[in-house]
Amino acid sequence: MPKRLLVVESPGKVKKLSQILGADWIVRASCGHIRELSNDGDDSLGFTMDGNSVRCNYVPRDQRAKETIQQLKAAVRQVDEVVLATDPDREGETIAWHLKETLGLREPKRVVYTEITASAVKAAIAHPRKLDTNLIGAGLCRDCLDKLVGYKGSPLVWALNNGAKSVGRVQSATLHLICQREREIQVFVPQDYWSVWVDYQEGFRAFYKGTANTPTDTPEAETETHDDAVGNNPDKPESKRVLSEAEATRLVEEAKRHSHQIIHVEGKLVYRQPPPPFTTSTLQQAAGSKLKFAPDKTMQVAQKLYEAGLITYMRTDSVMLSPDFCASARKWLEQNDPQNVPQQVAKHRSSKTAQEAHEAIRPTDVFRPSVQLRAELPEDEFNLYVMIWKRAVASQCRPAQLRKTLIITKSGNILWQARGQVVEFYGYAKYWPNLSKDAVLPLLQQGQALTLENAGHDQKQTQPPPRYSEPKLVQLMERKGIGRPSTYAPTVATLKKRNYVELKKDNLQPTALGLEVDEFLQKALPDLLEAEFTAKMEDALDAISEGKNSWQHYLTTWNQNYFVPALSKAKTVVVNPSTTAKTNNLVERKYETSKTRCPDCKNCLAKIPSSKVKKKYFLKCVSGCENIVLFWSDFHKTWEAPKTKTSPDENAPKPSTKVTSYPCPVCKKPLEEYSYIKDGQNKTMLRCSGQESWKDKKHKDVAYFHTAKGWWSPKFGNLDLGKPDSTNQGNRKKMVSPNG
Repeated sequence: MPKRLLVVESPGKVKKLSQILGADWIVRASCGHIRELSNDGDDSLGFTMDGNSVRCNYVPRDQRAKETIQQLKAAVRQVDEVVLATDPDREGETIAWHLKETLGLREPKRVVYTEITASAVKAAIAHPRKLDTNLIGAGLCRDCLDKLVGYKGSPLVWALNNGAKSVGRVQSATLHLICQREREIQVFVPQDYWSVWVDYQEGFRAFYKGTANTPTDTPEAETETHDDAVGNNPDKPESKRVLSEAEATRLVEEAKRHSHQIIHVEGKLVYRQPPPPFTTSTLQQAAGSKLKFAPDKTMQVAQKLYEAGLITYMRTDSVMLSPDFCASARKWLEQNDPQNVPQQVAKHRSSKTAQEAHEAIRPTDVFRPSVQLRAELPEDEFNLYVMIWKRAVASQCRPAQLRKTLIITKSGNILWQARGQVVEFYGYAKYWPNLSKDAVLPLLQQGQALTLENAGHDQKQTQPPPRYSEPKLVQLMERKGIGRPSTYAPTVATLKKRNYVELKKDNLQPTALGLEVDEFLQKALPDLLEAEFTAKMEDALDAISEGKNSWQHYLTTWNQNYFVPALSKAKTVVVNPSTTAKTNNLVERKYETSKTRCPDCKNCLAKIPSSKVKKKYFLKCVSGCENIVLFWSDFHKTWEAPKTKTSPDENAPKPSTKVTSYPCPVCKKPLEEYSYIKDGQNKTMLRCSGQESWKDKKHKDVAYFHTAKGWWSPKFGNLDLGKPDSTNQGNRKKMVSPNG
């Protein structure tokens, strides 16, 4: 008979942990957050602030959470001891507190592990601790902050009447970064310039450096940074920029007129240190640039690897590795690559805000054969695992050794420069190849005369700053302190979901809607858009988690001193309807046009993307005609207007709604089927049959939609109580607030 209950977050861990712990344990999952702030009270915030105190009213997230709570309560009654093993971060500690409160646990044991292996789990259970009230306070504060900003700020953008849905504490600051870059691109004016070069018969090309009588240039700093957000595509070498074709031509003529001689040769051995192992941010960056994963996909795949016991916990900002793993990696190198074993164990420095109690992301067993894993894992999981393995091993290798060469030549009064590089020892780059290709220069001596083969110039043009790729945006968010490891991926996903940004050619571009929302918020809530302002809020949450501040005091003070006055001022900002109309037109013009013409105005119809139709788009008139929508008919091989079920006689009585036997989750009255047309398609939903239910705020979320698995509601889950709502499994948190 089991005597102990272990409660984890994800159901994906249950099987693995049950195998590790054996028959004496029951393992159950909370499926992420089981409670959320209610929608009661002023502005539906679900919490009240009185002086320096905050009172929160938490309710189950949805019907599925209610069922989970009942199942957990039943499990608690079967055992003598309950152990909470939610994830090892602020969010996990908060979920553990919610479980304690909901299940009525007096002094539950809290255990933390960063990998699901027998040794790690058993060691954690052998050393339980109490719940960390500081981490819980930071989690509750973040919860209240996000809902406060989302629920109070979002109505400001609703007034734009352009489809804008939300304002968010992290979301809006991130959108501002994307919009700022877009405006830089819009005002950018390209300039022509020329790169001047000479080719020598000795077998190399040199570029214009300057003139001998000008002050000596400051030596170029050779930065050896590891940028995970970009691929290995180094810029092609070019000369000091020449701003007119006439000057470029003059330099070429001078190069042809005078003899050439080497005046300086320099060669040095440079050591490039191995990169640190992955954090959440760098994992998302590398997976984006190398595997083309979106940040949210990276985290979903990593979650599966973690639950399978293959990698350590994937939400971390630390680059620290356990001594056991370092010893294991060293042993692997000694057996398989002895030349790459460093004299000392490599140490990497984490950021100031990193939680050093955590580890970097690494494989749990460096000796596990990849051949075996390739057969067991789906392709995406295997590729991400291999990338994590290579990065962790690379971090424990010797530095790479590069022979760098600099040659400066002179013709008349003009200086020319060539740079070369040869890798003499790959070191870590054998596993993490991020070195530029070799550029070999011939062996030459100072004072040696050279034979000019050719001279010329290439016209070029300055380029606007590039749009951010998803990896680059995550990197920028981390550098500016916007959000934390657990929020990078959800923030980028929310911006795309809200139609504030879209992915074009692997880069994030703000939509007309996103630009307008950002422009309005610059007038309404300018501080909320500034990275420094948002970063200070993150720092305040970190201080709360370290016990340096009271979360209730911080929240009430922030609201009273900043947010209330800021909202009052924001409400005085005038909404310009003409801008809204202009934006809507811009959005419509982006649709691809069809050869099929509108039957009324004869203009070409627009192709409206839709995943719900077989052809992946339908046709619609965007030239002013109302309700002109055509769908492809496979039967007739032509575009046709949708067939409606309505009677042609407008005076004919409307068909009565069909009442079902399902009870309304709010008032228990029967639900009724309601038919309607959306995007030219016939739809059916369930709603409460009560006559006044549409006026009642409590009923606003009573809406069930038909899916492949039956009737489903975003608020209440699956209608069939016998079937758990699998659509929500694996979600850490599902916010109902506009902040998303």
